[in-house]
Amino acid sequence: GDILDDYLRTDGIWILTRNKQFYKTNNEKECAEKCEAERNFNCRAFLFTRKKLQCLTLAENAKMTVTFNSMDAVLYEKKIYLLQCKKGIGKDYRGMEAKTRRGIPCQKWAEKTPHNPNYTPEKHPSAGLDENYCRNPDGDESGPWCYTTDPATRFDYCNIPECEGECMQCNGEDYHGEVSRTESGLECQRWDAQEPHMHRFTLKHFPEKDLKMNYCRNPDGELRPWCFTTNPAKRWEYCNIPRCTTHPPVSGLRSQCLSGKGEDYRGRTAITKLGNACQHWKTQFPHKHGWIPDRYPCKGLEENYCRNPDGEKRPWCYTTNSSVRWEYCAIPHCDGTEQGIAGMNVPVQVPLSEECYRGNGQSYRGTTSITASGKKCQAWSSMFPHRHEKTPDRFPNADLRDNYCRNPDGVNRPWCFTTDPSMTQEYCNLKRCDDHTQE
Repeated sequence: GDILDDYLRTDGIWILTRNKQFYKTNNEKECAEKCEAERNFNCRAFLFTRKKLQCLTLAENAKMTVTFNSMDAVLYEKKIYLLQCKKGIGKDYRGMEAKTRRGIPCQKWAEKTPHNPNYTPEKHPSAGLDENYCRNPDGDESGPWCYTTDPATRFDYCNIPECEGECMQCNGEDYHGEVSRTESGLECQRWDAQEPHMHRFTLKHFPEKDLKMNYCRNPDGELRPWCFTTNPAKRWEYCNIPRCTTHPPVSGLRSQCLSGKGEDYRGRTAITKLGNACQHWKTQFPHKHGWIPDRYPCKGLEENYCRNPDGEKRPWCYTTNSSVRWEYCAIPHCDGTEQGIAGMNVPVQVPLSEECYRGNGQSYRGTTSITASGKKCQAWSSMFPHRHEKTPDRFPNADLRDNYCRNPDGVNRPWCFTTDPSMTQEYCNLKRCDDHTQE
């Protein structure tokens, strides 16, 4: 592959470093070759300036020193030195852990006290024996280790996490790793910051989504983890996180009935509550949609079975009726009762009491979430597929709950953003209340 594939690229950034070498090169690839061939120190990164065609090989990367903006510079960091986890026995581990699993600081590999080492940087120049970082120069089955600074303990193993945490299952909604750069190399904006991009994805509003630091996350069911970027010209971008090699756990027996919103429902009901047959998820007829099974491997989008891939109120499906885009399904509750919407336990008058609006609909607080052309509404707190400013934070009195039709800005009548990427917003499938209708 390309020599640059082993590097993480970041445009417009410079780092302060003590150990560096200057070279004149024509392009980034030549600079990477200088980094690979560097013998004055262990080259962890390089800087390339486009105007001067100047190449700086560096002993440090952005995790180790101070960074600042520099429009003409491009920083390339060796990916192996950015990983703080190990793969397998960790023979290639090049992270910066420097204490044992018991918390004892490691002895520097180049020093001879308190222990005279068998493994030194001179004897093993390709083993990455820098400073006092944990390494595995001898391929020990128990993983990275180090000589300790305790005279009574010659060596001990280090507690290095497996890199399984740096991969994602499914669409990465449960990803809790520490990748904090986008797929093009932009640094992520902290979730608790509102600059350069204002947003609603904060720990306060999404306490269960692990929105820590500036780590890539998937709080809104996107295709994969993403983040807002620190580049004012680029609001957000996906992160390049590999899929895990192990498979996620299979859902339990309760998934054959309705529990909660039914997001783990994996039964074989394939008909809606009004009797319409469900459309197969892998087909685009009669309704085009974005819930393609290959894109969402863990949502259970098999055959034409009712599912809840997007956190709706209950399982649903697209229908084979060309005039009815989608409908909820009637799934039995796990406690043995019928689903309320199917008709028995919950009086239908409750949700129907506000399925019309008065005036321009600013006071409408019903639960309709379908547009006039039958498209499903996007949740107001979601930024997918359409990013917008009509958030519950900005319109606290507009009751922007779930994906219900509302009129936060006082236009003609209630509306919503749609889940169709090709149509941003549309008025809802609601009629104006007749003056004689009782509330």
